[in-house]
Amino acid sequence: MRAIEFREFGDLSQLQLVDRPEPRPSETTALVRIEAASVNPSDVKNIAGRMPQTTLPRIPGRDYSGVVVEGPADWLGASVWGTGGDAGFTRDGTHAEFIEVPRASLARKPGALSHEAAACVGVTFLTAWCGVVDYARLAKGETLAVIGAGGGVGGAAIQLAKYLGARVVAISRKPLPADSPAATLADAWIGSAELERTGAVRADVVLDTVGGAMLETALRLLAHRGRLIEITGGSDRRISFDIVDFYRNESQLFGVDSLKRGLTAAAETLRSLAPGFEAGAYLAPPIGKVLPIEQAREAYRLVADGQPGRVVLKP
Repeated sequence: MRAIEFREFGDLSQLQLVDRPEPRPSETTALVRIEAASVNPSDVKNIAGRMPQTTLPRIPGRDYSGVVVEGPADWLGASVWGTGGDAGFTRDGTHAEFIEVPRASLARKPGALSHEAAACVGVTFLTAWCGVVDYARLAKGETLAVIGAGGGVGGAAIQLAKYLGARVVAISRKPLPADSPAATLADAWIGSAELERTGAVRADVVLDTVGGAMLETALRLLAHRGRLIEITGGSDRRISFDIVDFYRNESQLFGVDSLKRGLTAAAETLRSLAPGFEAGAYLAPPIGKVLPIEQAREAYRLVADGQPGRVVLKP
């Protein structure tokens, strides 16, 4: 099979298109023919050696959509989708023609989504769901503030919040693209600079996708018993905040790391997300660009440069 592989950490020149033996599934795994696979910022970081758990040589890639070609009889020919914090790091990933996955990780792709669209759900919606739904328990009628609303996870969180019946305040340093989920779905937008000056938001839940020094600002946005979700550290790994204000407000702080959820654990979240995508209301992963697997380096470069929407590889 054709696959993208890297044998050493470094720049994107380490990515090579190679011929690999097709995986042979065991009694506990299945073989999926990949129809589409997206590229995530964490895939780019992986090549650069910023993921210490990665073993080499490795096929990168976390998200995919495809068709089961070997495995349990009732799954043969089924269209499936998947993502995992193990794929591309400690086991071969999705940027190939085939992937061997645990049978327990098989999740049927929503029929409303093309393979290209389904491959764009993975990491961004998994992270948003874990934070906004599993941890913060955002409820209908509550307000979610999203710092970094123009990014992938921010956009996914906004879609989820509207699907759940919540109000959304989008926060970003720059005005949002007119066709972005944040621009089309958010109830209000506020610039980061104005927010830091005025703190003119009171939210039940705040999702901070920027991290670092923004944490103090995020904490000030919380309503009584508000919940703050952090998904990144930014450039400042160590920060300080007023612990008295924190406990007097009875605030809660959650950390979310999607890498902790392997293919099987992530499948549970995808199954929970599927009805929303089938309904077609609010949930729609944005596709930025689709490229053949031969152009993997270009796909990775686009992601590194901040290409709007998701970048998809087609084997």
